[in-house]
Amino acid sequence: MYMHLPHTLIVKLLLSVLIGGAIGLERELRSKSAGFRTLTLICVGATLFTILSQFIGRPNNTDRIASNIVVGIGFLGAGVIFRSERGVSGITTAASIWLTAALGMGIGSGYFAVSVLGCLVVLSILFLFSFLDRFLDSLNQIRQYRIIYPYEENQQHKYEVQIKRYRLKILDRSISKSGNTMKAVWSVAGSEKKHHAFIEHMLTDRDIAEFDF
Repeated sequence: MYMHLPHTLIVKLLLSVLIGGAIGLERELRSKSAGFRTLTLICVGATLFTILSQFIGRPNNTDRIASNIVVGIGFLGAGVIFRSERGVSGITTAASIWLTAALGMGIGSGYFAVSVLGCLVVLSILFLFSFLDRFLDSLNQIRQYRIIYPYEENQQHKYEVQIKRYRLKILDRSISKSGNTMKAVWSVAGSEKKHHAFIEHMLTDRDIAEFDF
């Protein structure tokens, strides 16, 4: 049986594909866990849930289904966040998922102009702010150094002196001794240039048995 689809419904679905695909393409180009297909499906799904909520919900309760999108999207966002020794990754992708769902809800509710403008804002943040983020990261990076070297009397902190010499700020330290071997781990903050200078100096030190950076 042929069913005539409302023109606005087709427009909403096509627009959700375009907006979700645009944001997903940016994530795909950066090789993130949630890419083109995932974010497109999220935007289309949020649009459909919003549309169906208007059809299925009672006259005074049209947001009953749509309101649960926020809860459901939280599980997807949590799935792309990973914690490692180097820190937490995936937060930007999780935020992109959250915002893509919000844009899908806007499309499903018929707020096309707001949704398109929101998409442009999101893409501007993802593309343009990445350059600013790299610039700020070059000014202040946090790195962890692990050095194993022979014990020398009154020289337990000689590499800590070198860190300060290169004007790097020590955030955390852990130094231990086992036999005639010292093991030191530092979390250090400073500009990328200072880190590189310190690393180059350490690589020339023949007393160092192991150096992780």
